[in-house]
Amino acid sequence: MAAQEETVEHKYVYDFAEGNKDLKDLLGGKGANLAEMTNLGLPVPPGFTITTEACQAYLTTGREPDGLAAQIEAHLESLEREMGRRLGDPGDPLLVSVRSGAKFSMPGMMETVLNVGLNDRSVIGLSTQAGGNDRFAWDSYRRLIQMFGKTVCEVPGEEFEHALDEAKHTKGTRDDLDLDADDLRALVDAYKKIFAKHTGREFPQEPREQLDLAIRAVFESWNAERAVLYRRQERIPADLGTAVNVVSMVFGNLGPDSGTGVAFTRDPGSGAQGIYGDYLANAQGEDVVAGIRNTVPLQELEQLDKTSYDELLGIMARLEEHYRDLCDIEFTIERGKLWMLQTRVGKRTAAAAFVIAGQLVDEGLIDLDEALHRVNGAQLAQLMFPRFQLDHDFEPVAKGIGASPGAASGKVVFTSARAVELAAGGESVILVRRETNPDDLNGMIAARGILTSRGGKTSHAAVVARGMGKTCVSGADELEVNVPAKKFTVGGHTVGEGDVVSIDGTTGKVYLGEVPVTPSEVVQYFEGELDPEGTEDALVRAVHRIMTHADAVRRLRVRTNADTGADAARARRFGAEGIGLCRTEHMFLGERRELVERLILAGGGQERDDALAALLPLQRADFVEIFRQMDGLPVTVRLIDPPLHEFLPPLEQLAVNVAVAQERGEDVAKEEALLSAVRRMHEENPMLGLRGVRLGLVIPGLFAMQVRAIAEAAVAVARDGGTACPEIMVPLVGAVQELETVRAEAEKIIAEVVGDSGVDVLIGTMIEVPRAALTAGQIAEAAEFFSFGTNDLTQMGWGFSRDDVEGAFFWRYLELGIFGISPFESIDADGVGRLVRIAAEEGRAARPGLKLGVCGEHGGDPESVHFFHSVGLDYVSCSPFRVPVARLEAGRAAISTTGSDSR
Repeated sequence: MAAQEETVEHKYVYDFAEGNKDLKDLLGGKGANLAEMTNLGLPVPPGFTITTEACQAYLTTGREPDGLAAQIEAHLESLEREMGRRLGDPGDPLLVSVRSGAKFSMPGMMETVLNVGLNDRSVIGLSTQAGGNDRFAWDSYRRLIQMFGKTVCEVPGEEFEHALDEAKHTKGTRDDLDLDADDLRALVDAYKKIFAKHTGREFPQEPREQLDLAIRAVFESWNAERAVLYRRQERIPADLGTAVNVVSMVFGNLGPDSGTGVAFTRDPGSGAQGIYGDYLANAQGEDVVAGIRNTVPLQELEQLDKTSYDELLGIMARLEEHYRDLCDIEFTIERGKLWMLQTRVGKRTAAAAFVIAGQLVDEGLIDLDEALHRVNGAQLAQLMFPRFQLDHDFEPVAKGIGASPGAASGKVVFTSARAVELAAGGESVILVRRETNPDDLNGMIAARGILTSRGGKTSHAAVVARGMGKTCVSGADELEVNVPAKKFTVGGHTVGEGDVVSIDGTTGKVYLGEVPVTPSEVVQYFEGELDPEGTEDALVRAVHRIMTHADAVRRLRVRTNADTGADAARARRFGAEGIGLCRTEHMFLGERRELVERLILAGGGQERDDALAALLPLQRADFVEIFRQMDGLPVTVRLIDPPLHEFLPPLEQLAVNVAVAQERGEDVAKEEALLSAVRRMHEENPMLGLRGVRLGLVIPGLFAMQVRAIAEAAVAVARDGGTACPEIMVPLVGAVQELETVRAEAEKIIAEVVGDSGVDVLIGTMIEVPRAALTAGQIAEAAEFFSFGTNDLTQMGWGFSRDDVEGAFFWRYLELGIFGISPFESIDADGVGRLVRIAAEEGRAARPGLKLGVCGEHGGDPESVHFFHSVGLDYVSCSPFRVPVARLEAGRAAISTTGSDSR
């Protein structure tokens, strides 16, 4: 008899006790951490989590997956039994919050609805439940209508805010705490009318309908515009979906013995150990993060409720030890009872990331490998930006909370739309708001810095700014911000839109005008101006310690792109281990342009030889300086790459100049000859024309002159006691025969010049044409090294002209999700990256000792460095400023096979 098939229902809902912190993919970050705290025995309000899989199914099909409704019902009944109350019971109601919670923290980007289950009848029961506290009950009800209306039914939030402002104005107050029960009852009626006007229906009175609609709204908020924008900014995958957490309500707005707060186990701004956070008495959690009222420091809770304060500190210490990291904690106190509403590994500034990682190593909670995982190159780059130089006569006009460090100056704007508009025109802007909300995300991304008059270190502005690495000063309550009038006033000064201010996200100080900047401490360290062992600066010590470990574990070497001795010297101070790209065409600019014109205008024979002979000593001197700066380290010199007509005046300009001169009767023989040459050399698409190796093959003596200059410079350095390690790179090779022809001529010159000096010169090529990548096995037979020119490889692989497309349509590709990030910024691993992988594998198969590197802009991009490590390249090369970033990421790549995500 055949076995009867049994259908097992897919599990979409988990009680908190069923999960743990390692189930973030399924339960989201909030749900997984609520489960973890529950299992630790901490005071977590009971509840359950609807999985990300349910969200993914809903977003794919437009309806709830089969079985979800029944599972929600079963878990709701279990919750009701545990709490001894029923959802929306008129006499003794159970109320719940419905909160989003994706795998990665997206503060304020998705939806939350509090007090679900309240209606016209249960509001009376809530008052009775709260000991006859009518004010609390009606305050909770108006919050539900406001959140539900805006979140679930897309009622304009400003209409509710206007109604609240009107109620306060009528009462003669600026504080919503001064509204009594009657005021709030009237406000509920006003909110209901707003709701009905915009939705065409009455506010839903059925608690289960409220719950179901709120859950769907949270699902749908995953694809809200601001959530999509935030994911794109933070490079969070779009297909993860959000979990939904249904949590029994606990109330911080029951009176002065209640409240809500956010705490950090260490300072998220600096990494300093201590007690950090904000507390707001008689409030619900959204009031803190929204910055609606200014909070008090967490330390003041000790005077207000010492028992809860001591319990909170004990829990904070336990969570930090358990998670082995800075924890961000949300809590509520309900009439003296502490409840934990959330914990997560907290977002932090770049400086705090390094300092905290070092501290945790000292405390034995993590090792140096893990410390290296917990920082990244983007953070290090941020730390290398300048800071304000305040040794001039600059007095702050206001002081707020330094919520996200940095030095930012720019024109004041008061709306996100204006910030985006001005930034698109190349302006630096400071977005000024009373408080930000999730709808301000576009403006926050566009702005150089954010300044708010309300909120603290845990407000929306602060949390989002830290996550994005933006400078932010919050809670500068001396500012009277008038958004409609486009101005703010402070200390007798009026600052209007377009006026320049400067904000210091470390000190919280606000200055009028533009404040000059000075190099950061981290740059001074890399320059050798700060001794990491002798300084008291915790950040410099932490950076030194982690960089030292990164250098010890990395396999990839890091070179620099440098064309001058000064660039080479600075890059070497920053830790460069050679030059991966020295562009010789940059040496033909400035005063030498006239010599290039002579070369181009030469009819051939002796004229050309004379022009090349004049250029030779200049090129040789350039290389001598660079080889000396890089004494003992390899220097890859790229022979001239761009078309020669790029060194001449533009055709249109030259034609006009000649025509005007002729009209005046001037002698223009030289100019006419130049115009004739420019016309002769003009190409419709010069990037695909006579450039690179083609120049060396078509213009006799050009490459020979450069090869001779390189070899003679190397010999001169060697004779002076130095060590030159030149590598000659032939650009734009697409066929091995091109390289063979150039190589044959170069080897003769090198042999003649080098003699018995002991100088060894390598000859290789730049892989930047797709055909070169696909025939790398053949080309490797004539090349001692490959350097991947990923800029051109990306242009040719995609068929994009970088100079044209980034401004023309890339914004639309990013908006549509075709790109997660520009392929010129981070390597396209699937397409262009595959060409790199093919060339690396086939090149080494043909020549096992083939040296492989990359010298395009991707060499300093953190994600790209990880890719190049995986492909097996020997080194990356980048601009001097990016060298420390590449060193750090090369170390992270070496230990990241199973490492944690540093997001």
